[in-house]
Amino acid sequence: MRYYTDTSSLFIRGGFRAASTGLAGGIRSVPALVSHSLPAGEGQPDPGRALETVVAAQGLEHSYFGLTTTVPVHQACVLQHDFITVFIAAGIRREPPATGGSITIIVVSSQGMDDAALLEAIMVASEAKAEALQAMDLPLSGTPADAVIVACENEGAAVHVSAGRSTEAGMRIRNAVLYGIPQAIGRHDAGVQDDRPAFFVFSRIREDHWIHWTKDKCPYYPCHFAGQSCEYCYCPFYHCHDETLGQWAAGSNGKKVWNCATCRLLHEPEVAAYLKAYPGASRQELMRLAGRKNQ
Repeated sequence: MRYYTDTSSLFIRGGFRAASTGLAGGIRSVPALVSHSLPAGEGQPDPGRALETVVAAQGLEHSYFGLTTTVPVHQACVLQHDFITVFIAAGIRREPPATGGSITIIVVSSQGMDDAALLEAIMVASEAKAEALQAMDLPLSGTPADAVIVACENEGAAVHVSAGRSTEAGMRIRNAVLYGIPQAIGRHDAGVQDDRPAFFVFSRIREDHWIHWTKDKCPYYPCHFAGQSCEYCYCPFYHCHDETLGQWAAGSNGKKVWNCATCRLLHEPEVAAYLKAYPGASRQELMRLAGRKNQ
C-alpha cells in the first residue's frame, strides 16, 4: 500500500481485496481506494461523476472503491496501529439538522483477510464510530452520508478469518477509530489548514499510547543520516517487505515485525522531492532514481 493526497482527494494504491458501503460498493479486488472531498454548500456535483473525474485524472483503472465527503482532505487523520492503517474524515454539523455532515472511514490491513473478516471489520469500525460519538456527547451514531471501506493486501493469503472486536485485527481497528474520530472532528471544527492529514502512530514505548507525529517536532532527527529528508518519515510504502531496503526483526511481543530503520530511500532529498512532484511514482521507479544518483 501507498497513499498520497492532492488538493481534494486521498488516493490509496496497491492490490486490495476490499469491501465497501460507498458508491458502487460491494466486495471485490481493486487496485485503488479513493476519498474525494466535495465542496460544501449548495450546487454540489454528482458524487459518482466527481469520483470518475478525479480517478481519470490520476490515470487509474476504473475498478476502484471510492467515498465522498465534504470534509477537506487535509483535515483528515491517518492512524497506524501495527498492520492496520485507518483513514478518517469527519465533520458533524451541530446546528439543525443535527445529523448533517459525514464520517468516512477507510481501513487497510497489510495482512490478508477472508471476505467474512472484511465484512466483520466494517461492523467493528461502525460500532467504534458510534461509541466515539457518544463519548463526545454527540447524540447520534453517525450520519446518513457515512460510509466505510475495509481492504487488505496479500489477497489469497488470509491471515485473519475473523475481525471481531476481540481479534488481533478488530482490536486495532476499534482502537484506531475510537481515538481517530474525536481527533478528526476536532480538526474539522477548528478549520485546520495543514498541508496534509494528521498522522498518528500507536506506540508501546513506556506505555501504550498514540503519538501525533509531526516532522518539525521530532526528537529523533537525524534518525537515518545528516541532511536527510523527513517529508516521508512514516513511509507510504510500509510494509514493502523488500529485504534490499529493510529486514524482519523481533518485536516486543516476540513476533516478527518489519523494520526499515536502515532504509534510506525516501530520506534521500532528491528521491523525496521526486515523489512529492510525482506522487504516482512506484517504489521501483524511486529505487532506480536512487541507484542512478549513487552511481
